[in-house]
Amino acid sequence: MNDTGTNGGPAPAGGGFDFNHSTIISLCYLASFITGISGLVGIVLAYVWRKDAAASWEASHYAYHIRTFWIGFIGSIIGGVLMIVLVGFLILLAVAVLVVVRSVLALLAAQKHEPMPNPDSWTI
Repeated sequence: MNDTGTNGGPAPAGGGFDFNHSTIISLCYLASFITGISGLVGIVLAYVWRKDAAASWEASHYAYHIRTFWIGFIGSIIGGVLMIVLVGFLILLAVAVLVVVRSVLALLAAQKHEPMPNPDSWTI
């Protein structure tokens, strides 16, 4: 049985859920839709942990998570301001979907220890 991940990192023990740093940040972002504050915890962790990235796949995840936060933050501000003309509701919905999709994609890739294909993208 092979006990290493796709890029040489350790695979989750027994095929279980691996709580690596990228997974924790993704879960913080997803939980922010319920708590409202855990996204701030996620961005702080991403900035702190990116200096200690042990593998190349982790470095791409930190860049991806940081970009995801700023997309969500800026998009929410724009959507909030444009709620005056009712377009903001659609923008807020689109931003929420984008943040959820990016967080889930990062979560899935982190479980496989794979790098994010395009961490500097503003889209998926």
